[in-house]
Amino acid sequence: MATRREEDETAIRRQIGRIAEGIRTKDLDGLMRLYTPDVVSFDVEPPLQHAGVEAKLANWARAFAFFEKADYEIRGLSVTAGQDVAFGHGFGRLSGTLRDGTRTEGMWVRVTFGLRKLGGDWLITHDQVSVPFDMASGAGVVDLEP
Repeated sequence: MATRREEDETAIRRQIGRIAEGIRTKDLDGLMRLYTPDVVSFDVEPPLQHAGVEAKLANWARAFAFFEKADYEIRGLSVTAGQDVAFGHGFGRLSGTLRDGTRTEGMWVRVTFGLRKLGGDWLITHDQVSVPFDMASGAGVVDLEP
Protein backbone atom coordinates (compact mmCIF):
# COMPACT_ATOMS: atom_id res chain seq x y z
CA MET A 1 0.00 0.00 0.00
CA ALA A 2 1.34 3.41 -0.99
CA THR A 3 2.09 5.99 1.67
CA ARG A 4 0.52 9.45 1.54
CA ARG A 5 3.84 10.92 0.40
CA GLU A 6 4.13 8.36 -2.42
CA GLU A 7 0.56 9.12 -3.49
CA ASP A 8 1.31 12.85 -3.50
CA GLU A 9 4.52 12.39 -5.48
CA THR A 10 2.63 10.29 -8.03
CA ALA A 11 -0.07 12.98 -8.28
CA ILE A 12 2.60 15.64 -8.80
CA ARG A 13 4.28 13.62 -11.55
CA ARG A 14 0.90 13.29 -13.27
CA GLN A 15 0.33 17.03 -12.91
CA ILE A 16 3.71 17.86 -14.44
CA GLY A 17 3.03 15.31 -17.17
CA ARG A 18 -0.12 17.29 -17.99
CA ILE A 19 2.13 20.19 -18.96
CA ALA A 20 3.52 18.06 -21.78
CA GLU A 21 -0.01 17.03 -22.79
CA GLY A 22 -1.18 20.66 -22.79
CA ILE A 23 1.77 21.73 -24.93
CA ARG A 24 1.25 18.91 -27.43
CA THR A 25 -2.40 19.90 -27.85
CA LYS A 26 -1.77 23.65 -27.43
CA ASP A 27 -4.48 23.60 -24.77
CA LEU A 28 -4.18 26.90 -22.90
CA ASP A 29 -7.31 26.17 -20.82
CA GLY A 30 -5.88 22.82 -19.76
CA LEU A 31 -2.55 24.43 -18.89
CA MET A 32 -4.29 27.14 -16.88
CA ARG A 33 -5.77 24.50 -14.57
CA LEU A 34 -2.26 23.35 -13.59
CA TYR A 35 -1.17 26.68 -12.07
CA THR A 36 -2.24 28.85 -9.16
CA PRO A 37 -3.73 32.20 -10.23
CA ASP A 38 -0.70 33.95 -8.71
CA VAL A 39 1.98 31.70 -10.26
CA VAL A 40 5.38 33.31 -10.72
CA SER A 41 7.36 31.96 -13.65
CA PHE A 42 11.04 32.57 -14.38
CA ASP A 43 11.14 31.48 -18.00
CA VAL A 44 13.93 31.64 -20.59
CA GLU A 45 12.53 34.66 -22.41
CA PRO A 46 12.12 38.20 -21.06
CA PRO A 47 10.99 39.67 -18.81
CA LEU A 48 12.76 38.37 -15.73
CA GLN A 49 9.46 37.08 -14.38
CA HIS A 50 5.98 36.35 -15.62
CA ALA A 51 3.60 37.04 -12.71
CA GLY A 52 0.12 35.55 -12.70
CA VAL A 53 -1.47 32.77 -14.70
CA GLU A 54 -2.46 35.18 -17.50
CA ALA A 55 1.20 36.11 -18.04
CA LYS A 56 2.20 32.43 -17.95
CA LEU A 57 -0.43 31.54 -20.55
CA ALA A 58 0.52 34.50 -22.75
CA ASN A 59 4.07 33.17 -22.73
CA TRP A 60 2.82 29.74 -23.89
CA ALA A 61 0.62 31.38 -26.54
CA ARG A 62 3.70 33.18 -27.93
CA ALA A 63 5.57 29.87 -28.07
CA PHE A 64 2.64 28.11 -29.75
CA ALA A 65 2.58 30.80 -32.46
CA PHE A 66 5.92 29.44 -33.75
CA PHE A 67 4.78 25.81 -33.96
CA GLU A 68 2.51 23.98 -36.34
CA LYS A 69 2.98 20.93 -34.10
CA ALA A 70 4.61 21.13 -30.67
CA ASP A 71 6.03 18.43 -28.43
CA TYR A 72 7.45 18.55 -24.92
CA GLU A 73 9.58 15.98 -23.15
CA ILE A 74 10.58 15.83 -19.50
CA ARG A 75 13.53 13.73 -18.32
CA GLY A 76 15.04 13.02 -14.94
CA LEU A 77 12.12 14.40 -12.95
CA SER A 78 12.74 14.27 -9.22
CA VAL A 79 9.85 15.11 -6.88
CA THR A 80 9.78 15.76 -3.14
CA ALA A 81 6.44 16.35 -1.41
CA GLY A 82 5.60 17.62 2.05
CA GLN A 83 2.15 17.96 3.52
CA ASP A 84 1.07 20.95 1.41
CA VAL A 85 4.17 22.11 -0.48
CA ALA A 86 6.40 20.25 -2.92
CA PHE A 87 9.11 20.79 -5.46
CA GLY A 88 10.37 18.98 -8.49
CA HIS A 89 13.24 19.40 -10.90
CA GLY A 90 14.47 17.84 -14.11
CA PHE A 91 15.08 18.66 -17.74
CA GLY A 92 12.60 19.71 -20.40
CA ARG A 93 12.70 20.09 -24.16
CA LEU A 94 10.24 21.87 -26.41
CA SER A 95 10.49 20.60 -29.98
CA GLY A 96 8.27 20.15 -32.99
CA THR A 97 7.47 21.39 -36.45
CA LEU A 98 7.56 25.12 -37.05
CA ARG A 99 4.89 26.96 -39.05
CA ASP A 100 7.17 26.95 -42.13
CA GLY A 101 7.47 23.14 -41.98
CA THR A 102 10.96 23.06 -40.47
CA ARG A 103 11.51 20.38 -37.83
CA THR A 104 13.31 21.56 -34.69
CA GLU A 105 14.68 19.34 -31.95
CA GLY A 106 14.72 22.31 -29.60
CA MET A 107 17.11 22.48 -26.69
CA TRP A 108 17.23 20.92 -23.27
CA VAL A 109 16.61 23.29 -20.39
CA ARG A 110 16.68 22.90 -16.64
CA VAL A 111 13.22 23.05 -15.06
CA THR A 112 12.19 23.51 -11.44
CA PHE A 113 8.64 23.46 -10.10
CA GLY A 114 7.26 24.65 -6.77
CA LEU A 115 3.77 23.36 -5.92
CA ARG A 116 1.11 23.88 -3.27
CA LYS A 117 -1.68 21.51 -2.38
CA LEU A 118 -4.92 23.49 -2.59
CA GLY A 119 -8.33 21.89 -2.27
CA GLY A 120 -6.74 18.45 -2.60
CA ASP A 121 -4.96 19.30 -5.89
CA TRP A 122 -1.28 19.99 -6.45
CA LEU A 123 -0.94 23.27 -8.37
CA ILE A 124 2.22 24.89 -9.69
CA THR A 125 2.87 28.13 -7.87
CA HIS A 126 6.37 28.72 -9.25
CA ASP A 127 8.41 27.42 -12.14
CA GLN A 128 11.84 28.26 -13.41
CA VAL A 129 13.43 27.37 -16.72
CA SER A 130 17.08 28.08 -17.41
CA VAL A 131 20.02 27.29 -19.64
CA PRO A 132 23.63 27.15 -18.51
CA PHE A 133 25.90 29.82 -19.90
CA ASP A 134 29.55 30.11 -20.83
CA MET A 135 31.12 32.51 -18.32
CA ALA A 136 33.79 33.75 -20.73
CA SER A 137 31.41 34.70 -23.56
CA GLY A 138 28.16 35.20 -21.65
CA ALA A 139 26.40 33.06 -24.28
CA GLY A 140 23.88 30.40 -23.38
CA VAL A 141 25.00 26.80 -23.88
CA VAL A 142 22.10 25.16 -25.68
CA ASP A 143 23.62 21.96 -27.05
CA LEU A 144 23.75 19.96 -23.80
CA GLU A 145 21.70 16.80 -23.25
CA PRO A 146 20.70 15.06 -20.03
